[in-house]
Amino acid sequence: MRQAGRYLPEYRQTRAKAGSFLNLCYNPELATEVTLQPIRRYGFDAAILFSDILVIPDALKRNVRFNVGHGPEMDPIDADGIEKLSAEGVQDHLKPVFETVNRIRAALSQETALLGFCGAPWTVATYMIAGRGTPDQAPARLFAYRHRQAFVRLLDLLADISADYLVAQIDAGADAVQIFDSWAGVLGEKEFEAYAVRPVKRMITSVRARRPQARIIAFAKGAGLLLKDYRQATDADAIGLDWSVPLTFAAELQKDGPVQGNLDPMCVVAGGKALEDGIDDILQHLGQGPLIFNLGHGITPEADPDHVTALVERVRGAAA
Repeated sequence: MRQAGRYLPEYRQTRAKAGSFLNLCYNPELATEVTLQPIRRYGFDAAILFSDILVIPDALKRNVRFNVGHGPEMDPIDADGIEKLSAEGVQDHLKPVFETVNRIRAALSQETALLGFCGAPWTVATYMIAGRGTPDQAPARLFAYRHRQAFVRLLDLLADISADYLVAQIDAGADAVQIFDSWAGVLGEKEFEAYAVRPVKRMITSVRARRPQARIIAFAKGAGLLLKDYRQATDADAIGLDWSVPLTFAAELQKDGPVQGNLDPMCVVAGGKALEDGIDDILQHLGQGPLIFNLGHGITPEADPDHVTALVERVRGAAA
């Protein structure tokens, strides 16, 4: 979960060279470097492509920018704007990302997996509608009620573009890909089915039709009990779990296949007993089944790099 980032001093040095966050995402040399930095430091079992879920709306010419202290922003889109959207030229715009994947795969040992990713249509759409992140993504939810036809068109377009994007990452060398629905938790039951499940299923069906060997992880943050049928409904190989998912429920989900997660990122900030107990609880409940040990969301800038070292050592020690 966001392996490269502001918690690593070597990342901050490389980020300064890039000049802007998007420049870093589109610079294959520098993006490769920051992807490899945590692998060199910790020897993780998998590297995660350094990029951002908002490269898709950027490729759709929504004027995406990352302003320090304000988070991502872009030009908000309305129903008329959605009607005018076109996928033409999107994959060409994203070619630097594919070059980055190719470079990372060439630099990694065969024992280290490479994970590509993209945002889920719902989550990406929420940013496109509001032009920024909001506490509960109310602008997108309201837009979906008022302009359902236009909103469904946006989701379908994002699903098709994102499926193409994942196929290209797989072709460039990604061993598996992840779909991040970071705002799935704000949806009601019917809306979750319509806006989170259906578009992700559309994506996975499209990817598998062209790359049957594809391995796909789907992460619907905050979905809670709606995760019960999420794997089957989307046809994902594995499902990511945020830290709020009870471990007893996670163990039930694990009976149907691999789960990924779900340590609270604050445990990595706290370190010590909080970190040790968090790790041990997950291993106790999920360690006997198919598990990708990971955080329940992205590592935060406040995390101590030494705490990550302690995490890796404790998990590897338990597995030995």
